[in-house]
Amino acid sequence: MSEALERLLTERVDDRYAAIDSASVAELARLMNEADHEVPAAVRQALPQIVPAIQAVTQRLAAGGRLLYVGAGSAGRMGVLDAAEWTPTFNTPAGMVQSIMAGGGDAFGVAVEGAEDDEVAGAAVVPDHAVTAADAVVGIAASGRTPFVLAAVRAARERGALTVGLSCNRDTALSAEAEYPIEVLVGPEVLAGSTRLKAGTAQKLVLNMVSTVAMVRLGKTYGNLMVDLRVTNAKLRDRALRIIERVTGAQRPAAEAALDSAGLDVKVAIMMLGGSSTVDDAARRLAESDGRLRQALEELS
Repeated sequence: MSEALERLLTERVDDRYAAIDSASVAELARLMNEADHEVPAAVRQALPQIVPAIQAVTQRLAAGGRLLYVGAGSAGRMGVLDAAEWTPTFNTPAGMVQSIMAGGGDAFGVAVEGAEDDEVAGAAVVPDHAVTAADAVVGIAASGRTPFVLAAVRAARERGALTVGLSCNRDTALSAEAEYPIEVLVGPEVLAGSTRLKAGTAQKLVLNMVSTVAMVRLGKTYGNLMVDLRVTNAKLRDRALRIIERVTGAQRPAAEAALDSAGLDVKVAIMMLGGSSTVDDAARRLAESDGRLRQALEELS
């Protein structure tokens, strides 16, 4: 290992875990659980960096821009997981949130050797995805030095895109490249250098904040209810009906009739039960309030 890598928090060897190969299953589970408890505190310390980054991303999305996550290996997979949840949870348009992994889509399930070191490929994904100044690009790299990610963030910033760099080390090259650096200092891993552990958990927590806070701010919820969810299976239909019942006070038969009449659009169904005369009237009122259900209901009353 080079001296530069040895200085990284994520590459250090923690002597607390030097004998884990001799530990029992119960002891290993306890040690890992204790280590995981350190992650939320590290995320909390990074909130002064996280909050302005989310605000900036939200502004781009509100203006019609896109959000693109760029990563490699475990960090890239965190981006893929978060991006995949936006559409079913918040009914976002196709392409609004995208994930880009070093090595392509196949790298999600199988490691593609050398892909994270390919700066040329990292720079190329920016024009390949037609990134513009309207978009936001979040580079994710636990080390903060992954060449693929650095090149992508650099190229995106040159095009005027908003750039965020999420890493788990201090004063990283990624932080220097990004307009909004986020450094979540989780420290050495239980398994030295295995950043799918604490670092991966930290990345997931931060990305959860990005996606959830942005969508709440853009009116994709009513209180803490997912009123923009897509009804694609029996479980989600039941959840949709419970949401309609809770917001409107309607009984199940009325909620079912409204949901079906609304073409499975939860917000339209709620508007109809709230006083809109037709599906078209409900949809129009929602459009006039930028999809914000609370505002549309208040104006209806």
